[in-house]
Amino acid sequence: MNIHEYQAKELLKGYNVPTVPGFLALNPDEAINAAEKIGGDVWVVKAQIHAGGRGKGGGVKVVKSLDEVKSVSDEILGMNLVTHQTGPEGQEVRKVYIEKGTNIADELYLSIVVDRANSRVNFIASTEGGMDIEEVAAETPEKIITVDVNPSTGLEEQDIISISKALGLEESLYAKSADLLKNLYKAFTETDMSLLEINPLVLTGEDDLICLDAKVNFDGNALFRHPDVEELRDPDEEDPAELAANKIGLTYIKLDGNIGCLVNGAGLAMATMDIIKLYGEEPANFLDVGGSATKDKVTEAFKIILSDKNVKGILVNIFGGIMRCDVVAEGVLDAAREINISVPLVVRLEGTNVEEGKRIIEESELKVISGSDLDDAAQKITRAISEVK
Repeated sequence: MNIHEYQAKELLKGYNVPTVPGFLALNPDEAINAAEKIGGDVWVVKAQIHAGGRGKGGGVKVVKSLDEVKSVSDEILGMNLVTHQTGPEGQEVRKVYIEKGTNIADELYLSIVVDRANSRVNFIASTEGGMDIEEVAAETPEKIITVDVNPSTGLEEQDIISISKALGLEESLYAKSADLLKNLYKAFTETDMSLLEINPLVLTGEDDLICLDAKVNFDGNALFRHPDVEELRDPDEEDPAELAANKIGLTYIKLDGNIGCLVNGAGLAMATMDIIKLYGEEPANFLDVGGSATKDKVTEAFKIILSDKNVKGILVNIFGGIMRCDVVAEGVLDAAREINISVPLVVRLEGTNVEEGKRIIEESELKVISGSDLDDAAQKITRAISEVK
């Protein structure tokens, strides 16, 4: 789950992480009021969307008068902001963050991510802040340093020194760096973040380290532990289909392909997407209906898949354990009747009550293609959509 910059900074303030004074505004008048509260004569108007690259897209601007605060806020609010992370369709800006101008001496990059492959927490640091880290990685990879932290021991003194060196900080700043890194690590672990990115982390003319931006992602599987974090969800920034799936207990992630997938179990879903790619097509989604989905849930899952206009065919791959194959078969047929599935549909069933499930499908009047195994099902759905093309 993602949150906005202003929400991330408010959360980090609770962990004594240094940020810049700022206020949220939903219209130009609120923006002026925010600037007056902050004081000074330089402010930054920042579009609030769940995407990076806002500055390049025209969503972050420095202003030097209240008139400019109003005019720039009016310009940004309501704009369709296109960045490398929104895709060409862009994202509508519904709110702006007004922040005090900062005396920047240097811009650095710092992020914390979960390294699942090594069961570690990675600090990624670079002296090249303010840029897309992907560009830095491609052009000057030697300027990106990764420091692994063992979660069983936590952030240790040598880790802090290594990260501080990677940021290019003088030894005189190590004490400030240590406080910052410890507080960021505490925020990351205690709230179950999967990503905490500070770009830029700035060194001011007064030798202070300040988080000038903050991008935070949370582990969705841990949200049950953090109802306060769950409340930060902004439905305007999320895919409507993903929200609909979440409300009924389904795990759905939209992808860019054309074969919709309905599968039970995350591992089986990954295998299903892989075999679709193996046969030359692309999955349109990840959708895990779980181990105990009802007929109603299966029907809703089909509706969600077909809400994506790119879907040209659907592959159902169910290994019945707790979830019986006959229940899935009935759900598939109910969905086909209710929403008039007009794209090719291939169903592979295995496990509990598999024979009954296959019988239900075979005796129906609907055009449902049966797959004997996953390989067979994948070949049949890729062949079916190629014939439609």
